[in-house]
Amino acid sequence: MTTPAMTTSDTSVAPHPRTEHILPLPHIPETVSAVRHGARTVLARWALPTETADDAILVISELITNAIAHALPPAVLRLSMPEVGGRHALRIEVTDAGPLPRPRRSPENPPPVEHEEHGRGTGIVAALSMRHGISRHLQRMTRWAELHVASGHTGSAASASP
Repeated sequence: MTTPAMTTSDTSVAPHPRTEHILPLPHIPETVSAVRHGARTVLARWALPTETADDAILVISELITNAIAHALPPAVLRLSMPEVGGRHALRIEVTDAGPLPRPRRSPENPPPVEHEEHGRGTGIVAALSMRHGISRHLQRMTRWAELHVASGHTGSAASASP
């Protein structure tokens, strides 16, 4: 059973994570593959367990794909390692400029036929994360997920990109 996305103020997240990586996302489909590769490099540098890194790459792919397909640019990926409730977590955030405007429907312009493979992203994110949700801000939206990181991991290698 999947957990529905929740909207929270994120008050339990430490305000200054020790490890952070920020990457602007070009609004083109090729971005997903390039960002997956770059994120895997960052997660390896942070010495995350392979299973956590693999889950994170899937969550990153789902959140980025959603932003590119359904939201307005610009979009940004932010990876961080905050302490949540006394435990380390990998926080994945994708912030965009909000949803694309929906076209007006008419008999001449029916809604598109959805394929079965669409619409599973939220379920995948929910299954792989310990918490996830959506934070709405003035003229932007952040979809986020937190994955558990083994207690021995400290996230000592810091990385920040503009």
